[in-house]
Parts: sequence; C-alpha cells; structure tokens
Amino acid sequence: MEKYIEASPEAGKRFYQQFHDKGKIVMLNLLKFKEKADYTNLKNIDPGNEISGEEAYQLYMESTLPQLEKAGSRLVYYGSGKDFLIGPDSEKWDAVLLVEHQSVVKFMEFAQNKDYLRNAGHRTAALEDSRLLPTTEK
Repeated sequence: MEKYIEASPEAGKRFYQQFHDKGKIVMLNLLKFKEKADYTNLKNIDPGNEISGEEAYQLYMESTLPQLEKAGSRLVYYGSGKDFLIGPDSEKWDAVLLVEHQSVVKFMEFAQNKDYLRNAGHRTAALEDSRLLPTTEK
C-alpha cells in the first residue's frame, strides 16, 4: 500500500494551476500517526528521547501555528478520528485538520518560509500516511 507524506512536483503544479486564482483555500488534512516517531536523518530536531508520532506532530503544530498566523492563515479545526461512517474499512485516520489560507500564493510563501521549514521535519517523523485536499467555496 502506497503512503503519501509529501506532495509530488506534478501535484504541486496542478495545485497551483487549479487554485492560484480562487482566493481563500481550506486544506483538509487526514493524518495517520506512526506508533513511534522516526527522526532518522532529522538529528537537528530530534527531541532526544523516544516519542510517539502523535507527540511529534504536536511539536510540529507548536512550531507551525505561529508561522501560519504570520502568513495570515488560520487553524479552523483539529480533531481526532478513526473509522469512516461512509468509506472503506481499510482506511483509518487518527486526526483531521482544516487550515484556511488567504490564497495559494500565501500558502506557498508559508510552505517555503525558512522558519517553518526549520521544524517541518517533525511532521515527517510523525506521520505514517496522510492526505491533503485543497478546497474552495462554491
């Protein structure tokens, strides 16, 4: 089963082409945490003791929220999940996150900001799998 942690260059290009002129976007994040966070190749941010994927994601959120706010974005919702009411039994998601960005350009500025990138590895260490779906109002 293929896992998805980072956007491919092709997906990034499609994202920009489809949404660059749509105004505000809300990103739906579905998150599956690793049982134990993996800081292999991330020694510069390794907390120094064994932590869960969920705990690593909390470190990511603590460092990311101020960067989101500086970019004019906001956390709309962060909650727990497990099984779908309607959907495949094989998919289980530990958390759901909704983040509103003022525009694709603002999102891309945020995602490339050096202060954000300094701690983004916590996300990589934390996640077993994820989905990121950009949405706009109809």
